Amino acid sequence: MPVRNTATARQLRLGAELRKLREQAGVSSTEAGRLLGTSQAQISNIEASRVGVSGDRVRAMARNYDCTDAAFIEALAEMAGERKRGWWEEYRETLPESLLALSEVEHHATALRVAQAITVPGLLQTPEHARTIFREFVPSLPPHAVEYRVSHRIKRQVILFRDEPPRYTAIIHEAALRMRFGGPETAAAQLAHLLSMSERPNVTVIAIPFTATSFPVSGHGVDYFHGAVPQLDTVNIDAAHGGQLIDQTASLERFRTMLNRMEEVALNPTKSRDLMHRIAKDI
Repeated sequence: MPVRNTATARQLRLGAELRKLREQAGVSSTEAGRLLGTSQAQISNIEASRVGVSGDRVRAMARNYDCTDAAFIEALAEMAGERKRGWWEEYRETLPESLLALSEVEHHATALRVAQAITVPGLLQTPEHARTIFREFVPSLPPHAVEYRVSHRIKRQVILFRDEPPRYTAIIHEAALRMRFGGPETAAAQLAHLLSMSERPNVTVIAIPFTATSFPVSGHGVDYFHGAVPQLDTVNIDAAHGGQLIDQTASLERFRTMLNRMEEVALNPTKSRDLMHRIAKDI
């Protein structure tokens, strides 16, 4: 296969997982090449995502590395079979690579859990709320860059309206619900949209009130993307300097635990909607 100019987030993840399987099996890249009937250089290229690999070869590599997790192997083989790039590619020349990677991982997630303490989660934002957020970036973004980001954010939201949409759970602190980004009119419209989205069967919105006696938090917004199998889960840390994708096993477990604790201290969906209605009346 020809050498790639750029690799997508999923292609990079596939290569990383194949390397992890090989290393866990204690197989050198030279031996892996011999077992597969190819060279050490080809194995290195596959693991670095410089070249593609077929689903059949992924299955063969997994067998060579004594992996017996059939669901995991098939999930990797399916990733190998992806050839068509997604809608986010139209933004490749205008947005940071981290936003393209976020879109790709999000698009393929089987379920999503997010937590935000200051802003409404991106998939639940109105265009004007998003525009206000992007206008406040430091250093400032030029107007056209703001609009590119708003457009990209709204297109990401399509996953919640698919024929078979992923399950989406948003954990939002009361502070984020009370922030009046863009002024009263924009804030009121954002709350109304949030209430409307919370009624969708695939969307759960729960709020952590100021009265909560605990609040497990990492300091940044957290997006947890469930993969086809748990080994392919991914976390995105929404920091001021940009997003960061994390897939280390220990880190995934830590963020799962943190989100579980957040859900435990949050109000149930009905009480969360009641809180949002009360806040809306105050605007």
